[in-house]
Amino acid sequence: MKKLFAFVLALALVCLGSAALAVNEDVEGTVGIYSSMYPFVIDMMDEAIKEEFPNLTPAFDGSFFFYGGTSSLITKVYGEMETGTLGCDMMLVAEPAFSLELKEAGYLEPVEIEGADTLLRFPYDEEGYWYPVRVCNMVLAYNPEMEAEWAAKGVTIPRTFKAFSEDPSLKGYISMGNPMTSGTTFAAVASLTQDDHYGPGYLDGLSANGVMIESGSTAIAKLQTGECAAIMILEESILKVLKEAEDAGTPITNLRCIYPEDGVILIPSTVVTVAEDHSANVNVEACEALEQWLLSEEAQKLILQGYMHSTFAGMKDFPHNSVDTDELIAKDLGVDWENAYQNREAIQKAWTEKVTTK
Repeated sequence: MKKLFAFVLALALVCLGSAALAVNEDVEGTVGIYSSMYPFVIDMMDEAIKEEFPNLTPAFDGSFFFYGGTSSLITKVYGEMETGTLGCDMMLVAEPAFSLELKEAGYLEPVEIEGADTLLRFPYDEEGYWYPVRVCNMVLAYNPEMEAEWAAKGVTIPRTFKAFSEDPSLKGYISMGNPMTSGTTFAAVASLTQDDHYGPGYLDGLSANGVMIESGSTAIAKLQTGECAAIMILEESILKVLKEAEDAGTPITNLRCIYPEDGVILIPSTVVTVAEDHSANVNVEACEALEQWLLSEEAQKLILQGYMHSTFAGMKDFPHNSVDTDELIAKDLGVDWENAYQNREAIQKAWTEKVTTK
């Protein structure tokens, strides 16, 4: 009898385990996602989705994701909108302003996330058209090993975004990304040039200080060699370099984040599902299941591994070498996403006229 009971119990546990693994086995068809997440994060997400949704077919040569910078993806989508059908079924792009635009254009499908009001610590669309999935953090960075050397040259390492633009001692020694190609940099520029922050004059300061427009990897290299005193960059780019050096057994001390005293700029990047009559694979049911999964604890832990912050209100963990997410929220300058959407062209034009053609 004991042996029979043990067998039945073991069989029940196996069945329960199989049921847990097979939660999304009934989700079928093809799905394609446009995303600006870093490729190494996309790779992690890809593998996790394939395990969680074994009968779902990736749309892009074995991957669910098509990678591109936010601005290049926006340009791609604009072109596809001329035909009325997009080349994807979902999007995970960097700045929420585009979600507002797509919703207004009628290109999105609402998805209900039960308990979103208590689950999330960042705003979401109450009709279900977009939800924040990952949080990027725009900061400054410097080389602490060279701070004394810079001071000897009369250069002060900036502790605020204001000083980054306005301190003349930094002229020729600062670098940042390009808001014409980077969605997160566009969000930062939109925030810093808001009237309730530093206004359009912020761009004049960047121009006067001769800001260099470069990729994150180039800017980091210039910090470490002493060609730059400070850079504006995503926190995740710095954290990744620090963690990889630690993992290799060669920790570095010539690279650190500065969490600006006048506030960080948090960018809660959103997920959206394309409306069925505009989607590539007409598979809204699968997209809804994927949105639910992206807002699961499993997916949010992958976000942390990608050195981004979780959108979960109850998530106490934060990226390695970072600081508590709720502390950052308290210091967030904020972005007026409606302004970023409605005035995208004006913001980009001002950047081009004042900074890139200086």
